[in-house]
Amino acid sequence: MADGQPSKSVEIPPIVQELVTDVQEPPSRYVVPEQDRPDVAGSEMPEPIAIVDLSRLSSTDNSDDENVKLRSALENWGLFLAVGHGMEPSFLGEVMKVTREFYKLPLEEKQKYSNFVDGKEFRMEGYGSDMVISEKQILDWCDRFNLVVEPESRRNYTLWPTQPPSFRDILSEYTVRCREITNLVLKNLAKLLSLDKDYFINMLDENAITHARFNYYPHCPKPDQVFGLKPHSDATVITIVFIDDSVSGLQLQKNNVWYDVPIIPNALLVNMGDVMEIMSNGFFKSPVHRVVTNAEKERLSLVMFYAMDPEREIEPVQELVDEKNPRRYRKIKTKDYIAEIFKTFARGALAIDTVKI
Repeated sequence: MADGQPSKSVEIPPIVQELVTDVQEPPSRYVVPEQDRPDVAGSEMPEPIAIVDLSRLSSTDNSDDENVKLRSALENWGLFLAVGHGMEPSFLGEVMKVTREFYKLPLEEKQKYSNFVDGKEFRMEGYGSDMVISEKQILDWCDRFNLVVEPESRRNYTLWPTQPPSFRDILSEYTVRCREITNLVLKNLAKLLSLDKDYFINMLDENAITHARFNYYPHCPKPDQVFGLKPHSDATVITIVFIDDSVSGLQLQKNNVWYDVPIIPNALLVNMGDVMEIMSNGFFKSPVHRVVTNAEKERLSLVMFYAMDPEREIEPVQELVDEKNPRRYRKIKTKDYIAEIFKTFARGALAIDTVKI
């Protein structure tokens, strides 16, 4: 997910948070074909996802050990759980609190920030659902609130809520903290590939776009019939996810098996995006993941998507291509890849498959 242009004349999906109060079972537009329906329980992972201590990763005394863990995590799963990130549990509690309080606002208050302009033109930013581009598209059982947070010059403060009162300050501080994490991780990814330590940081230049997306997954009367979020991979360089620690739901695919991602209180999930897979020429993998719903509990998450300048081209790093490691992905402009993401996501396919050689 990254920056995109509004699309005209599209269907406006219902707000699931409101829909769930009146239905005993999911409407047909949300029901997944029987052969594709999720196993809500998921499978237990054959080995645990690595927990990487970022404070040790940044220390010269311990960075080698943590880099071994980091490399193993990315080779096996494409993601890791980050602790030692410098965010106090009390602050993370405030982040989740303002997220929850926003979704508790009356519908008419939330719709002041709708992602439909004049009720008919879809835009990436704002409150609502994903764009509907096909009558056959299966809708996800979730509502979203998406904001550009970086660069600051791109912030549209008319879409930043005034309620709860601390929302803007909390999101601004969280953005700064996550940028520090991103830079540290990117330096270590470059190190793993024997590139200049600032190589990937420089790819996220002053025109790169960072989105914050607040996800709300209401309880669902029949969670085995819907997706909270359909299977996909992220169209980002990297993604940082803060997950509500009161209910699970994130699942990860490996070797055609879906595994439950464990919840570690106050840990952040960091995963590789499609752009990192392409730039690393396949060394890092962008994991396919989905979200399942819960019959009794709502679920919340806050996701930070780090994407390149829309005008910048995505392609394998030249130093990582040789006779033993031929180019595996074709060149594509970032904004064109984002357009491809919208099309493939709507039909349940993967955009990265469209650029593989």
